[in-house]
Amino acid sequence: MSNRLFQGVVHQMKDAIDRVIGVIDENATVVACSDLTKIGSSDDVFAVEVSDSHDTYVRDGYTYKSFGLHVRPDYAVFVEGTDDLAAKYASIIAISLSGIKQYYDEKYDRNNFIKNIILDNVLPGDIGIKSRELHFNADINRVVFLINIITSNDVSAYDVIQNLFPDKNKDFIFSISENDIVLVKEIKNGIDVKDLEKLARSISDTLSSEFFTRVNVGIGTPVTGVKDLARSFKEAQMALEVGKVFDTEKNIVSYDNLGIARLIYHLPTTLCETFLKEVFKKGSIESLDHETLFTIQRFFENNLNVSETSRKLFVHRNTLVYRLDKIKKLTGLDLREFDHAIIFKIALMVKKYLSAEPVKF
Repeated sequence: MSNRLFQGVVHQMKDAIDRVIGVIDENATVVACSDLTKIGSSDDVFAVEVSDSHDTYVRDGYTYKSFGLHVRPDYAVFVEGTDDLAAKYASIIAISLSGIKQYYDEKYDRNNFIKNIILDNVLPGDIGIKSRELHFNADINRVVFLINIITSNDVSAYDVIQNLFPDKNKDFIFSISENDIVLVKEIKNGIDVKDLEKLARSISDTLSSEFFTRVNVGIGTPVTGVKDLARSFKEAQMALEVGKVFDTEKNIVSYDNLGIARLIYHLPTTLCETFLKEVFKKGSIESLDHETLFTIQRFFENNLNVSETSRKLFVHRNTLVYRLDKIKKLTGLDLREFDHAIIFKIALMVKKYLSAEPVKF
């Protein structure tokens, strides 16, 4: 569509500028020109000389001026002649086309529309109207993945993800910060959370194994249509933040699997501090050493089963019983009792939450 837009502008300007003028794309192909015979031909000047900057360049009787919103220019204007007037014409045309393209993209580009929705830059009443203009199917199910780059090299994670999901009519990819990439993925109705986590794992593994880029991935809940994409995005954000607090060993975190951590994350810190004081009346949680806390964690992981836990810890059953009695003496909570174990588990999570000082949304 941009090519037709450019050709329309060039056609209107050709009478005012009595010279050959045109536009070349990033592949060095002439996509618009006042001389129609040149359209579709290749011009290696743009590819070789001006593709890495936005400067003006003169060669073979033409003046070139590249433009675009990216670091590497998307297009270049060319004007017949190498004099100062040709340079002025090139600059004026480049500014005009850049502004027109940006306006067009903001108004008609689907990717930009989706980005504005998840960032709450579109009024709710306008979403339906704009969706119909862009022919979005209201019955399509989509989910938002938020990919946070932890460490990277010279390879662009954004480009890698775009190559993994090349269908731009179904999947939408864009950056919202230097280290955060959003993937809005079309999915089947009734897809399981495990399948979404598997997809996120494949993204993470590809970036890690082939490009040495470590990422964390937050997954929102599936939504129908486009109106609720902002909610799915916020859920993916929360999944990442809550995961940093409670599941530091995981790099794939789904909002649906946050469980009680999601509830704790919303509690006021004053309420959490009061809860800890009430639970540990007999002694502070800080009185428990690292070995004891490790034992408690394994005991929870093995569903409060003394025999199984002692086997996994490679200790005698009586040794584990002794440790549990010690915990009961220090805290007043017997972890072999389900109610006490639940209270203790929540207390540990609350303590971790208070120590992390997470970002709130």
